[in-house]
Amino acid sequence: IPTEDSIFPPLTSDVLRIPATDHNDFNKENVAEAMQHHIGVNLDLFDENGQSIHEEKSSDNGSSSRWKLKLLHQDPPVLAVENFFSEADVEQYKAMIESNEGSNNGGENGGAVQLSSPTFSSSLSLSRRTSTTWFCKYESMTSLLAKAHALLNVDLNQMEEPQLVRYRTGEEFSWHYDEIPSVQLSNGGQRLATLLVYLNDLEDDRGGGTVFRDLTPPVNESRKRKKRGSSKENDDQLTVRPKSGTALLFFPAFADGKPDMRTLHKGEVALDTKMIAQLWIHEHEYKASVPENNLQADAASGVRDELERLGIDVV
Repeated sequence: IPTEDSIFPPLTSDVLRIPATDHNDFNKENVAEAMQHHIGVNLDLFDENGQSIHEEKSSDNGSSSRWKLKLLHQDPPVLAVENFFSEADVEQYKAMIESNEGSNNGGENGGAVQLSSPTFSSSLSLSRRTSTTWFCKYESMTSLLAKAHALLNVDLNQMEEPQLVRYRTGEEFSWHYDEIPSVQLSNGGQRLATLLVYLNDLEDDRGGGTVFRDLTPPVNESRKRKKRGSSKENDDQLTVRPKSGTALLFFPAFADGKPDMRTLHKGEVALDTKMIAQLWIHEHEYKASVPENNLQADAASGVRDELERLGIDVV
């Protein structure tokens, strides 16, 4: 009978893993070095403090916000982008989840299709997924696509169907990789990047974090936890807490398509509702299968408009 260790063998001590020193101490050179074997992040969007050069203004109250880039783990690279989604983005995608609730045929707001899981699993996989995922039309999620395009400098045609995911109380997604099995690489090649954006906050004691089994928190965080004598589960594992509007970015494979086995992760059991928007970036052109007639080209105009609105000039 397969066990968790036989499906996901623990990494040996000689496998290279370098934690970040301090995720609050931004250094462009450190990020560039972390990204040298991956598809990269558009660092031209950020100043020397990790703040985005562009700012996003709220249509409601005139306030503005800037992205804040943080390096959470050096090698393999794991990054966070605070304020990646505006409040308007968050409310739009939460409304889409509500409008498509209970329907496999798609609601009026986005035409989403509900499927069991967007992660490819082998027949021996022990992964448990109890959340709900909706595959959405590209044209319904142009803010996500535009911001991903700007952040990663990738073509729309490399993007998998954008997805919305909801975890109810008690739901989870246990240990898994985001890579695609070799027998299924004909459509777009390997997944090179995972970009997910949290649509709501969860307090520290309410679960729902994204946990990387084989990676450790930034050095300064580990020291703080030891100093205060914390003994929480996952304390020695890199855990990203859901924060509304914050994006989490990591890389299931290197730029050459070789899977990175160090990125095993899970969505821990949520004790309150948790919602995310997510997107995978492929090596090559990807053709969507759901919803019917779902084309990246249909979102191109909306993506250009969104980039213009944000004041981001991406070639």
